[in-house]
Amino acid sequence: MRILRALSELPDDARGATAAIGNFDGVHLGHRAVIETARAAAPGAPLAVLTFEPHPREVFRPEDPPFRLTGPETRANRLAKLGVDWLFQLPFDDWLRGLSPEAFAREVLTDGLGLAHATTGPDFQFGKGRAGGVADLARFGAEMGFGTTAAPLRELGGLRVSSTAIRTALTEGRPRDAAELLGHWHRIDGPVLHGEKRGRDLGFPTANMSLDGLHKPRFGVYAVLVDVLSGAHAGTWTGAASVGVRPMFGENFANIETFLFDFAGDLYDTHLSVALVDFLRPEERFDGVERLVAQMHEDCMRAREILKDLA
Repeated sequence: MRILRALSELPDDARGATAAIGNFDGVHLGHRAVIETARAAAPGAPLAVLTFEPHPREVFRPEDPPFRLTGPETRANRLAKLGVDWLFQLPFDDWLRGLSPEAFAREVLTDGLGLAHATTGPDFQFGKGRAGGVADLARFGAEMGFGTTAAPLRELGGLRVSSTAIRTALTEGRPRDAAELLGHWHRIDGPVLHGEKRGRDLGFPTANMSLDGLHKPRFGVYAVLVDVLSGAHAGTWTGAASVGVRPMFGENFANIETFLFDFAGDLYDTHLSVALVDFLRPEERFDGVERLVAQMHEDCMRAREILKDLA
C-alpha cells in the first residue's frame, strides 16, 4: 500500500481510484463493509481509502479526552492487510476545513484525486460546517463525473458497529466484545520505551509503551498476544500486560507494561503490537512488594491458561 499525504504528490497511476471515505478509527467491521463496497463498485480500479489527519474531532473538540482507538501508523497497517492500494491521508488543515461541500467534491475528489467512485457510510457529512451529506455527494458526483455509494450500517447482535461501541467495551474491560465489533483484537502499537526498570527488579521485566493520544482501556491486568514487529526477536509471543498508572509506585501517567512469557532479550527501541485478549483484574495497590509479586505470578498463570489455545 502506498500512502499519499498531499494532493500535489498524486501520481498519474493513482487517478481513477474507487475510494472509501471516512476516519476509519479502529478499522472495525463497519469500516471494512465500506471498503468492500468501494472495491465492488469499480472492479479493477485502484482501491483507495481517503482519510484525514489529525482526526477532525481532535481539531474541533480539543478539550475531549483522548478517544482514538488507533494512531495513523496502526490504521495504515490494518488497511494494508485489507488489500488497500492507496491511502490518501490528507492534512485536515485550514484550507480543507474551509471548503464548501461543492468545493470539496470538486477540488479534492475530482480535480485533486480524480476519483472514479466514492463510497461512504450512510451518515457521512462533509464540507465546512458538515453541511454536505450523502445526497449532496451523489448530486456532485453526477455533475462532476464520479459514482457514489452509501454503504449500509453494519450491525452485530442488534448493536450498531461503531467506534463509540468499541470504546465503551474497552472502558468496561470487555476486550473480547470489542474484538467482535472490530473483527480483530484491539491492539496498542508503538515503540518500546525506557522506563524505571522496576519490573526487572521484581523478576518480571516489561516492555513499556506510551498510551498518549489513545483511548484508555479499563486500567488493570490483561492476558495479551504480542507481535514483536522489528529487531532480532521479531515474532509472536504470549504475555500479561498492566494498563494504568501504577498506584503501587505513586506514578500518575498511564502507560502499558507488557511481560512476555518465556522470553529473554532486549526489546528497547523495537516496535510492538499488543493485543488485549482478556481482562484479568483491576489495577490495585498492595500491602508490600511481596504481595504484589505473588499476585503477578497468579496473573501470569491465569493468562497462560487463557492464551494456550491462541498462540
